[in-house]
Amino acid sequence: MRKIIISMLIYLSIVPLSAANDTDNRKALLLNEVQRHHILSEMRSMLLGTQLIIQALAEDDMLAVARHARMLGMEMAHKGEDHLQSVLPDDFMQLGMSVHKSFDKLATDAESLKDPKHALSQLSATLQQCVACHAAYQIWTTDIPSDAELHPAHQLSH
Repeated sequence: MRKIIISMLIYLSIVPLSAANDTDNRKALLLNEVQRHHILSEMRSMLLGTQLIIQALAEDDMLAVARHARMLGMEMAHKGEDHLQSVLPDDFMQLGMSVHKSFDKLATDAESLKDPKHALSQLSATLQQCVACHAAYQIWTTDIPSDAELHPAHQLSH
């Protein structure tokens, strides 16, 4: 038993060191506080909506699946994103729009097919896009005024 405890203590002391040495190679997005708040609020809304979709799937309520998915679709994308197009890279915007389109497709299919397994598969594919985005980007806050436009070439890469 003592060997197990000692082994665990050694392991736990080494793991954080190796994790601390990992380089964060995600692309840094330079945003002011207003822009950062907008992006993070949208992400939290998408996380909540995804949880509601999963709950509706567990209850076999495909109308609720469609309703929650539609709220995360292109309708959500058109709520204030124009001011971000000049500061966010095109590939970030394209990935975000593909996520919104995926939620619209999920809503349409949930209504027409009424197949929870298909909807779950679509949700999994949509979440893969979310994971890819979070693996590719990080948000840095700057003191840039909220009405200033930052040229995409000024984005940091790490």
